[in-house]
Amino acid sequence: MTSTPRRGGGPRSLGASLLDQVLAETLDPAYERRARARAAAGAAPAPFRRRGGQVAVALVTAVAGVLAAVTYGGAAAGAQGREQVRAALVGDVETESATTDALAADLERLRADVAATRDDALASSAVGQRALDELADAELAAAVAPVSGPGLLVTLADAEPDADADPVGGAGEADPRGLVRDGDLQLVVNALWAAGAEAVGVNGQQLGPTSAIRFAGEAVLVDFRPVTNPYLVSAVGDPETLRSRFLASPEVGALAVISKTYRLRFEFAQEDELSLPAGSSRELRSAAPVSEEPAALPSAALPSASAAPDPTPGG
Repeated sequence: MTSTPRRGGGPRSLGASLLDQVLAETLDPAYERRARARAAAGAAPAPFRRRGGQVAVALVTAVAGVLAAVTYGGAAAGAQGREQVRAALVGDVETESATTDALAADLERLRADVAATRDDALASSAVGQRALDELADAELAAAVAPVSGPGLLVTLADAEPDADADPVGGAGEADPRGLVRDGDLQLVVNALWAAGAEAVGVNGQQLGPTSAIRFAGEAVLVDFRPVTNPYLVSAVGDPETLRSRFLASPEVGALAVISKTYRLRFEFAQEDELSLPAGSSRELRSAAPVSEEPAALPSAALPSASAAPDPTPGG
């Protein structure tokens, strides 16, 4: 190993000289030149830079808070506006419903007045009384006259929610397959008509020859009027006959399978008194009087004057 003379006069190794240089120069010369250049260019000291960063963070936080407040205020104002619009719509619906109910009551009163005047006019003669009897039969068949009497009451209701689906709250979502559909009510109504019912109604609405049972969204419509769960189907007629024929119909058998499968409520009971109001009648647009004159006989069937026998004796 080569050596160099020490200052003190003794020899010194090259390895020791390199070690002393590394220990003496702890900063790389390139980094040292860069630091001197930045200092000469007037760079901000570290404390000032830290304060600038803190100010920037504070500004960003303040802007975020303002944006959050504005967003919340807008959402609250929007919710309040929607609630006001909803309240206004509810008020309009209630007002229009009250007006409709009042008009319907006036219509029923006027119909009753017209019917009373008509009955008084027709009852003054034998021909008019026969017309009244025929009219009563036609009104009963068209379901535009109130009906009351004994009969059968059938109840259909949606399945109860499964409580096991939510063991904490004790209530679960209703299975859409467990809802009463329009087809279920149609099965019951058709079976009651086939069993000999004189009049049938659903939730107090009497059904006529042109009545329709439809499903719209989640609502069942009877003559375009919504009916709600549970559904009470009333049939006026002989209870014993209705019960036996109703249970023997294939429609009831199919409905029993459906109710058992999807846990629908399907019950029936004989009632001593059922009442159904008059159903909606179709608008009368035209009418023509029925001729009471007998049809004219053919001329060949009438005896001629020359062929008539002479009533005088010996003539």
